[in-house]
Amino acid sequence: MDEFTPIQIVAELDKYIIGQERAKRAVAIALRNRWRRRQVSDDLREEIMPNNIIMIGPTGVGKTEIARRLSDLAQAPFLKVEASKFTEVGYVGRDVESIIRDLTDIAVNMVKNEKAQAVQATAESLAEERILDILLPPLKRPRTARSRMMAGDTALQWQRSREKLRSQLKTGQLDHRMVELEVPTDRNPMIEIISPMGIEEMGMNLQEMFGGFFPKRTKRRRLYVPEGQRILAQEEAQKLIDLDEVVADAIDRVENSGIIFLDEIDKIAGERSSVGPDISREGVQRDLLPIIEGSNVVTKYGMVRTDHVLFIAAGAFHVSRPSDLIPELQGRFPIRVELDTLTKQDFVRILTEPRNALIKQYTALLATEHVRITFTDGAIEEIAELATIVNEQTQNIGARRLHTIMTTLLEDFLFDIPHVATPHIRITRIYVRDRLRAIIADEDLSRYIL
Repeated sequence: MDEFTPIQIVAELDKYIIGQERAKRAVAIALRNRWRRRQVSDDLREEIMPNNIIMIGPTGVGKTEIARRLSDLAQAPFLKVEASKFTEVGYVGRDVESIIRDLTDIAVNMVKNEKAQAVQATAESLAEERILDILLPPLKRPRTARSRMMAGDTALQWQRSREKLRSQLKTGQLDHRMVELEVPTDRNPMIEIISPMGIEEMGMNLQEMFGGFFPKRTKRRRLYVPEGQRILAQEEAQKLIDLDEVVADAIDRVENSGIIFLDEIDKIAGERSSVGPDISREGVQRDLLPIIEGSNVVTKYGMVRTDHVLFIAAGAFHVSRPSDLIPELQGRFPIRVELDTLTKQDFVRILTEPRNALIKQYTALLATEHVRITFTDGAIEEIAELATIVNEQTQNIGARRLHTIMTTLLEDFLFDIPHVATPHIRITRIYVRDRLRAIIADEDLSRYIL
């Protein structure tokens, strides 16, 4: 993230997302401001609060894709959650503080992986020695003077055998051999007995609360040498990592660089109940408020402050409006960006320009079957026009409509290949019309198929 300026961030997003310049600019500025804040003097740094963002727009226009690509650029703890999955405290369901616990878990794993990469060479060397010890156990120390006199030749022979095995191990000649190892298992029957109804979400869940009280369980497994060497390298890497340092670094990243993407926030907005707070709407908003404003959340790694976590919310707001959110929550999202509805020309660009464009995806998929597929410009325009028509006739799901149309268009080829020899497929405007026009003309049929 430190290397990207706002212009560079937008340029990276342009590789995958068509249009939506205002949204791209907003998230680019917010992302760069995280870095700028860290350069400010300590006395002022704490006073600079993140400018949280609400992205408003219909489904399929790029809100989630912007967030997903932003997480790749940020190189910071990032979590995408759906606001509609949470319930007010006191009711069955996920509580909002689990968002911060999940984000902290992500940060810890991120730091662990980074530090594991740093010690990978040493870990692999240690794993190699352990594999050799299994294949050729170390010599026992001689106890008597006579034994020590005879041990010299034995030790020399053992050393030669070990070096020969080492050479074979490096060249893959031992890949067919099997070794027996103690492998850790994630299952803990004691915790399962304590909570037979499941332990996923009970505030601080039982796994977090009691996991440390029970010994880690292992089981013996016979593995091929490469797999055993990989597992041992992971074990050695964990031994080389200072977990206290990992946790401290991870919490610092969450508190100063963490980003949370709250999708479907419009689902918890709506008119207030005349009887009391709605547990699926206003109640969740009020529970979210202290986390977004800044509070301390207890995690299994310690206390985590949320004052400087960046929140990016998104919603279609078809039924409700941003003003239907409680006023306190509205105030915590000072930046609002409206995304544009996609046009036919946008669909043409989406099909062809991004690095992950659908036509590029299908071209790569069929290439695995040694089939070359090409689309004429007319075919691409026809697909885009049909997507626009179906979105207008039925529900507008934006660019996701292209997926359904492309799947229906190529269904016969995807099913018949490779049993039917077809080295080259050429998709033209006429083929698209013949294949799809009848379905689109029948509104009832298109409602179910497209």
